[in-house]
Amino acid sequence: MTTTFNLIEQLKQIPDYRKSKGKRHSLWLVLMLVLLGTLCGYRGYRPLADFTQQHWSVLCELLELPFDTRQPSYSTFRRVLRRVDFVPFVGLFNDWSQSFIKLSEQTWVAADGKSIKSTLSDYSESYQNFVSTVSAFTHQSGVVLHLQVMDNKHISEIEVVRQLIAALVAQPIVFTLDALHCQKKQSNRLPCSSSTI
Repeated sequence: MTTTFNLIEQLKQIPDYRKSKGKRHSLWLVLMLVLLGTLCGYRGYRPLADFTQQHWSVLCELLELPFDTRQPSYSTFRRVLRRVDFVPFVGLFNDWSQSFIKLSEQTWVAADGKSIKSTLSDYSESYQNFVSTVSAFTHQSGVVLHLQVMDNKHISEIEVVRQLIAALVAQPIVFTLDALHCQKKQSNRLPCSSSTI
């Protein structure tokens, strides 16, 4: 039996940090517009607002919204993206990836971490904190297979990559890693069941 993955229903499961008073747009709607806009090449708060304005009638029909629904402004996109919890959003992506992306032949996959803009804190300390996403993506097409969130002060990228490899160990994957992961004591601890390092 095949399970249907309804993206809107999944987005509705992400906790909304905002108070009810003054809230004009559902969190799922703003996140859906972010996803659709980004897929269409609109990256940034103002470009996302432009995307929404330019395609609003089509979006209302697609998402089954009343046509008098107010459009989110660029400041709404900014507030939501600055404060939304990354962890359930990443979990949603990984569930979708496992449901729809099946590798049938050996695939070369890279693992790399990128810090998320505006998450840097502890500016005055020698060891600053920031949030990153570590992703596993295919060499040939750039398709992301799995994501992990990393809080720099609580876990290292080495450990996060180990977790990421463990999550994909049953798939026919050859991993390529950068120099950070090419230490003898680390390579001996990586899970290498059906995957290759």
